[in-house]
Amino acid sequence: MSYCVNCGVELEQNARECPLCNTPVLNPREQMLQGRQEKPITGKNAEGISAFPKEKGQVETVKRKDLGLLLTMVILASVATCGILNLLVFDGVPWSLAVIGACVILWVFMIPVVICTRLPIYVSLLFDGGAVALYLYMLTFLAGGDEWFLGLGLPVTVLVTVTAELVTLCILRLPRSFLTVALYLFTALGLLCMGLEMLIRHYLEARIFLTWSAVVLTICTILDIAVITMLSRRRLRNEVRRRLHF
Repeated sequence: MSYCVNCGVELEQNARECPLCNTPVLNPREQMLQGRQEKPITGKNAEGISAFPKEKGQVETVKRKDLGLLLTMVILASVATCGILNLLVFDGVPWSLAVIGACVILWVFMIPVVICTRLPIYVSLLFDGGAVALYLYMLTFLAGGDEWFLGLGLPVTVLVTVTAELVTLCILRLPRSFLTVALYLFTALGLLCMGLEMLIRHYLEARIFLTWSAVVLTICTILDIAVITMLSRRRLRNEVRRRLHF
């Protein structure tokens, strides 16, 4: 038994409209069936042509472990292929070491992003530095000696790794804001450039003096003083934040 939604009059079973107020009678089941028929159906139509829905469906995202496995297999295949070619075909120079070292660096850099996302960032940076040092050591077999590696390559790698570790430690353990992070980066940049020039001068000329790094260090020092001044003055800090929108 059904009733009119407008005036409440009892309706007959096959009524199309209310006899009192002429309100159309709608059957919910008919509407549902109509909606189903209007939806595009996948498969083949009468002509044998595949019919696809007009609306795009969501594709399931690839899991990180599966992506990591795929990338690992691709890297291993590249390493094995280059190694076999170097041994059997192009056996004059160990050129495959350069490719293998680059693959090792790529795989190590990929670990915290795809394979092991919960790896502490300090350990990840340490692995990155170790991978770069290993790659430079592999290049010594192509260069015909390891003097440059021990005198310059390894010290530079250690310096960059230690600097990255210290900057990360400051950002994660000390008060963090836009200005403090800028202070950490400016300080690290000036010290890193100074250390790099000292290592290069010592390796090439067996003496230590500063030229271009002194300019970089001076600029970074000026920027550090400006940032420290803004941090020490609350009113100035707020005015800078309003104008720079951070």
